[in-house]
Amino acid sequence: MNHIEPSADVAIDAMIGAGTNIWHLAQVRENAVVGSECNVGRGAYIGPGVRLGDRCKIQNYALVYEPAVLADGVFIGPAVILTNDLFPRAINPDGTLKAASDWEMVGVNIGTGAAIGAGATCIAPLSIGKWAIVAAGSVVTKDVPDYAMVAGVPARQIGWAGEAGHPLRPEEDWWVCPRTERKYLVHNEVLRPVAP
Repeated sequence: MNHIEPSADVAIDAMIGAGTNIWHLAQVRENAVVGSECNVGRGAYIGPGVRLGDRCKIQNYALVYEPAVLADGVFIGPAVILTNDLFPRAINPDGTLKAASDWEMVGVNIGTGAAIGAGATCIAPLSIGKWAIVAAGSVVTKDVPDYAMVAGVPARQIGWAGEAGHPLRPEEDWWVCPRTERKYLVHNEVLRPVAP
């Protein structure tokens, strides 16, 4: 069963999955799709046509602008911004107010299980790989590989993370999750889990 606070503004044609909670003052715009068992925090904004997979967590005051696509299990921290305009302007060169037809929206795509830390800004267009971690306060300006940990302004890779969210430790020829002991290999700068 869904829980939608009376103060939330959810468009009539937005699709909300079973078991999803939408909290105070959140806004979910037209044609947005929010999967099952998601949590949309206080004051969060989900733009028109945005797609969220199942079990996503959108924390308070996060701004997810269209045409963002989030896979299952994505975590968006408080006050995160996913942009959608590479060349922002309020007016055209002739001084007229820009309309929707005067610019081309670009989006942020985020893979399964990825986490974007509080206050991070992701500058579209870009993709953030599955299980990647973006540190709080980072500004992401280029694609982030699967399992990568990035931090800084602009964000740069500082390590690897496993599915449990912990930094992987190097161990002989492997990278190992300190929590699950799962092993990973890096080949051609791509990290892959080793089959059990």
